[in-house]
Amino acid sequence: MTPPPARRRRATAMGGTPAHNLPRRGAVRRAQAITTYGVGSLIAVDHESFVVSGLDGAENSWRPDEAPRIHERRLARLLDVSHFRLPPASDDDSRDGMRVRRFPLMHSCPECTELQRHRDFNPPEGRSVCGTCEVDLVPSRFVVACEAGHLGEFPYWQWVHRSTERGATAAGQCGGGLRLRSSGRTSSLRSIIVSCTCEKAPEVSMEGSFRRNALKDLGLTCRGTRPWLGASAPAEECGRPLRTLQRGSSTVWQPVLKSALSIPPWSDGRSDPLAEHWEKLRKHKDRAAVEGYLDAIFDEKWPVSLDEVMTLLDAEREEDPDGSENRSFDHRYRALRNKEYERLRAGNDESDHSHDEQFVCENPTGDTGVLEPLGITGPMLVKKLREVRALKAFTRLADPDSSTESHEMPLSASSMRWLPAMEVHGEGVFLRLDETRLDAWQKKHATAVARAERMRSAHQRVLEERAGEQHQAVLSPASPRMVLLHTLAHVLINEWSLEAGYPAAALRERLYADDDMAGVLIYTATSDSAGSLGGLVAQGEPALLGRTLRSAVRRAEWCSSDPLCMETGLSSTGGTNMAACHACVMLPETSCEHNNILLDRALLVGTPDEPDLGFFADVLRP
Repeated sequence: MTPPPARRRRATAMGGTPAHNLPRRGAVRRAQAITTYGVGSLIAVDHESFVVSGLDGAENSWRPDEAPRIHERRLARLLDVSHFRLPPASDDDSRDGMRVRRFPLMHSCPECTELQRHRDFNPPEGRSVCGTCEVDLVPSRFVVACEAGHLGEFPYWQWVHRSTERGATAAGQCGGGLRLRSSGRTSSLRSIIVSCTCEKAPEVSMEGSFRRNALKDLGLTCRGTRPWLGASAPAEECGRPLRTLQRGSSTVWQPVLKSALSIPPWSDGRSDPLAEHWEKLRKHKDRAAVEGYLDAIFDEKWPVSLDEVMTLLDAEREEDPDGSENRSFDHRYRALRNKEYERLRAGNDESDHSHDEQFVCENPTGDTGVLEPLGITGPMLVKKLREVRALKAFTRLADPDSSTESHEMPLSASSMRWLPAMEVHGEGVFLRLDETRLDAWQKKHATAVARAERMRSAHQRVLEERAGEQHQAVLSPASPRMVLLHTLAHVLINEWSLEAGYPAAALRERLYADDDMAGVLIYTATSDSAGSLGGLVAQGEPALLGRTLRSAVRRAEWCSSDPLCMETGLSSTGGTNMAACHACVMLPETSCEHNNILLDRALLVGTPDEPDLGFFADVLRP
């Protein structure tokens, strides 16, 4: 998606225009600044291309009224920051916003076919046109990147001169100028022709430039360039292999997002004024020491009572009784999910809290016994929900869910005590699978366990390949209950998008699958008109939920790609799915926690050879 062009600036009362520090180059929504056009990503505005700048200096340049602070203590503690900030909401009188830098710098002129750096065309100030031909310049379609997150210009000089007598090392010393044109014969890379006016090297096409070893064969490795941080940021030592990418490829930038639900006792917002003090408060073990610290900081105007502060400190320590700060990030993230699962099971009635409470989770009014034959237990209606999603880092080439922290590129050159984030207010339905029935199903059907194991092994191989070294790879989360819950969430979202009028992209899953968890939360993932209108909560009433589950399972029994879909075996990238395709259970990427992998509807409905394999096989019997 290309952002809209810049809006005309509104005149002020004095007849002039609002003062801007830098020229405006389009606009993006706040959510896009986290998920699509975050720090380090490439963004196209009209015929120009930019990279979103790092956050060094953003603490001062982002105005508090345009980029307010938001707080979610549990997530902040996980990410080792004190708070989050919404990306700036730009208006006609805004002074600043998300800053960008021109990238790639290599441009071509479609009229004179010259290929050189943007400034060498001598464009008029504020315009991107050829100073001679006065036509719009075209940014380079190709960039290079490595798995460590570095980004650079495509080495056109070396590519053109690779067959000369002195080889690629002589590139740039011939005194000639580069030219780029299209032969127009095909739409492939073979029709993109690059040449040099030195006439020492023949003109070459871009065919073959995307081969995995294309740049390695030229003796080129990553130089550690980080153009989003500006020229002042020195290049890092890297030396990893480089890959050629299309400028608009999704693998050029992928966000590492972490999220948390606001749950009691943090969900009423009363603890927000203490956000900067929790680390010091945690060092005090007794009530008197905490009271003395609060007196020293807030004098007599405490934002919350001493009893509330002690309750909050106890909640923090309860979440890591074994000192989980020293454990891995994945371990601490699972602990965060465990606490959410407990709270979703326990509920939080609206009548017991003030209007400021942001988490309201209640039992349905209907008889939940109608769900017992389906193996569903403990449905909860989440009437109010707040989720904070923070941009922790980003990756290139590697899938963020399968990469290690060594592949993640931070958002700034210097360490920061905050991260950009967005908050979503919505509603949802939480349900669990009956543990007794689930354990019996796993023990009875060895085929189900074997199918899940095949996906886990395939997924683990993919993780190890992307990590580079086997010991650095994260463990695949695939298990029979996880694949079952994941596929169930997908078919429910598809069913609600058909029956309840919700767009599939407006709903999102949140899985709780572990040895002692077997639940799924489906909630509204957008803050627009589909966000919180009560329609999704109404779907959680037992009678209606039972009908929806039966309809969803029956619909999943058949796919328009059957028998190919059901009988193919391992599918998707790296064989990480089995009976799953876009015609049956796959969702928009924004709705799925695992990028549409680790899915198998056979665990729901069985197979033609083994119809009793499915957890919901009883639903399909006449």
